[in-house]
Amino acid sequence: MATKQKILIVDDDNNIAELISLYLTKECFDTLIVGDGESALEALKTFQPNLILLDLMLPGIDGYEVCRSVRSSSNIPIIMLSAKGEIFDKVLGLELGADDYMEKPFDTKELVARVKAVLRRYKQTSAGGEQLDQAKKVEYKDLVINLTNYSVFYRGKVVEMPPKELELLYFLASSPNQVFTREQLLDQIWGYEYIGDTRTVDVHIKRLREKISDHEEWGLSTVWGIGYKFEVKSRG
Repeated sequence: MATKQKILIVDDDNNIAELISLYLTKECFDTLIVGDGESALEALKTFQPNLILLDLMLPGIDGYEVCRSVRSSSNIPIIMLSAKGEIFDKVLGLELGADDYMEKPFDTKELVARVKAVLRRYKQTSAGGEQLDQAKKVEYKDLVINLTNYSVFYRGKVVEMPPKELELLYFLASSPNQVFTREQLLDQIWGYEYIGDTRTVDVHIKRLREKISDHEEWGLSTVWGIGYKFEVKSRG
């Protein structure tokens, strides 16, 4: 019998948390509910969840700080939940490494669908170890992106980044000089189930540029009015 995947629900509104737990339990997930940030960080170690549903407005340590703390040591998928619908809040959540963001009130069935989609993507990217290393690695001068062990080396140093950032960089670098629209990148990296806007792509590109500056031989280029490409510059 397969082991149930575990979902950590972090929300100080117990009614909402119990409703989420009910729907996820029906879908054969194992759930744990905590009501504050400190308990969430403790449960990360003891419960060892496969995914975190994280409310932003928490007593004590808020959701942003919890996300930042988790990302400092783990790539576990995080879906942020918030009554805040401002673009700034979504962007900040994604910049901190969240894999998805849902506004309250939300449809519970949609939430379950997103949980499954994020877990499926995470499983696909983590399962590359059985495949040949070369098939999951892209190399350029001073840059190695390895999807097999989920690592990025830039100028000889390890660069830490959340799963979606690494997947986006790997996808673009795997097709040098090919232009992709934001919609194409959403489909390829976040999946068809993802219900979001193209600003998500812009946020992740911005974060990548902060961590990996353009090289004399390659770089992440914006194609105005269309999208992005990983540009390999001619040496001629």
